[in-house]
Amino acid sequence: MKKRILAWILVLVLLLSGCSGGPEPEITGVPSEEGLIVHFLDVGQADCALLESGGEYLLIDGGNRGDSDLVVSFLEQQGVEELAAVVCTHAHEDHVGGLPAVLAVYPTAAVYAPTRTYASQVFDDFAYYADQQGLDITIPAPGDSWMLGIAEITVLGPVQSYAETNDTSLVLRVELGDTAFLFTGDMEVTAEDDLLDYWEDEPELLKADVLKVGHHGSDTSTGYRFVYQVEPEYAVVSVRAGNSYGHPNEAPLSRLNQAGAMVLRTDELGTIQAVSDGETVTLTWENQSAQPETQQTPEEAYYIGNVNSRKFHTPDCPNLPAQQNRVEFSTYEEAVAQGYSPCGNCLG
Repeated sequence: MKKRILAWILVLVLLLSGCSGGPEPEITGVPSEEGLIVHFLDVGQADCALLESGGEYLLIDGGNRGDSDLVVSFLEQQGVEELAAVVCTHAHEDHVGGLPAVLAVYPTAAVYAPTRTYASQVFDDFAYYADQQGLDITIPAPGDSWMLGIAEITVLGPVQSYAETNDTSLVLRVELGDTAFLFTGDMEVTAEDDLLDYWEDEPELLKADVLKVGHHGSDTSTGYRFVYQVEPEYAVVSVRAGNSYGHPNEAPLSRLNQAGAMVLRTDELGTIQAVSDGETVTLTWENQSAQPETQQTPEEAYYIGNVNSRKFHTPDCPNLPAQQNRVEFSTYEEAVAQGYSPCGNCLG
């Protein structure tokens, strides 16, 4: 008890720069020892997810520094006493901000991040509290994996070095039986395309029932090629209502809807819970008066080629050719195999 009180004092010290406010989310449902439960916390314009399987817990990102008390309180509410791992997908404050407080309170077995150093005080705090537990920050490589209870965690990316911090985001596949979750941090289209190329011989690794949408639904992420490879049934966007960035952008939402994904947003639904029994995934959410965005039937033709220019486009590209000059492709790979190259405007 004394140790926990001292840890809470450390959290309060970390929160001197601000507090998150707001009530603790109340999510119903009891995790199964034979399943996987994922909480996508409503931390506003930030990311945080708590995973549990077999009585073991993994935290992916921790929101902003001001979300520290909400995150620690949520973990306590879920009965967490220790963490199997803490993952910082990348060094931006809206992902690493709450993690120092978590590491100050909860014994943790491993800490993962794409870097060990970053020029910010909050990342320095993250590294400091990891060191206080005697933990080295592990930089995993593509293909590394470990178990969380009976669920398997596999690192898929990043597959290259990037100057853009968003593209350094760790990409994690969480698999249980026939179900899978994909966490992408703030990965943008450049890194998405590199990821697809890297795993082209094992494309099934990118398939997922639930996609944590990259970069809060920014139009720089969730490209057509990536969406149609992942083929998510559900897409979770962690975002604050009325944010100054205009997230989520209509373009990625349109791509997800065209691919048949149901979009669930924390700004509308609050904290979202997904439970997998290895065969199916069931989702519930905090704000029961709200509903996810309507799921659409996937379109049959994903890409449209121009027989004259030998370029191919997305269906909503402003540079589509006249009807008589069109040819349809069901996949990105099919268009490339037929000798077409992607349009620079809609496909980058």
